[in-house]
Amino acid sequence: MLGTVLDLLARLNGWVFATLVEPACYALGLMDLVEDGHQWLDFAILGLVQLVVAWLVCRPLEAWRPVERWADRRAVRTDIVYALINRIGLLPLLAFVLLAGLQAQWEAFLTAQDLLPPTLEQLVPALRERPALAFLAYVVVLDFFEYWRHRAQHGFGWWWALHSIHHAQQQMTFWTDDRNHVLDDVLAAAWFGAIALLIGVPPGQFPLIILLLRLVESLSHANVRLSFGWLGERLLVSPRFHRLHHGELSAGEHGANYAVLLPVWDWLFRTGDWRRDRFPPTGDPEAPPALVRGGWLRQQGAGLRRMVAALRERH
Repeated sequence: MLGTVLDLLARLNGWVFATLVEPACYALGLMDLVEDGHQWLDFAILGLVQLVVAWLVCRPLEAWRPVERWADRRAVRTDIVYALINRIGLLPLLAFVLLAGLQAQWEAFLTAQDLLPPTLEQLVPALRERPALAFLAYVVVLDFFEYWRHRAQHGFGWWWALHSIHHAQQQMTFWTDDRNHVLDDVLAAAWFGAIALLIGVPPGQFPLIILLLRLVESLSHANVRLSFGWLGERLLVSPRFHRLHHGELSAGEHGANYAVLLPVWDWLFRTGDWRRDRFPPTGDPEAPPALVRGGWLRQQGAGLRRMVAALRERH
């Protein structure tokens, strides 16, 4: 199964590169960027696949049983701009630059110290012969660290100033998953990439892990009145479970339900809200109008100014 998906992604990458990217580089005299373009294309295609899969899964659910209906959907359209920029344009490029740099520095350090990477497969040799089990193990470890990153976004004032862009949305849909400040996305990509390198996630499995996590995140933001039940909501984050995290009374340090994929972390660390009958309005009551109704550029500027103000308050 894993091999089939990876093969399909590789074939799509090869076709797009040979048909569009390589001829464009030749035509523009940018042949020095061909190799980098091929690697960057991995991230862009993965982002496009994520958007298509998320739309196919989430849009019918939102039409079937929405929590809210809005006559004016301009705020939703802004989130679509975020999704296109983050999944296909800017963020793939940032992710490539960050991850490539991290990997090169990490491997150089280990080589200089005559060390082998402390991967999960070294700690648990049985995983080497069981790629599916290894994949699940990597997902669990990465999700654990994503839980703590999410808590840090709410716990540090300067980071919350950036992350509050995400929580300011009062018309939450599956597109809202990508509604983040660029700097917040850079920090998240560096965090996720560093953990993946430290535990030795194979390059072939890395795109599939991202695809799985992002699909669940898109679903969890969907405007759909959907719960997975008493047991299901303790196994996988649902739209209802995550909507409580986005509720108006859960902004900032008052948050709950931080898990990205596995709610077990909220259960273990006592940050879970399990009331299955609640679908509260979303938004941050303290968010300025620029974060609520502004366009992409206006929100980016407002978030940066709020972060600078939060840092100044500490001194």
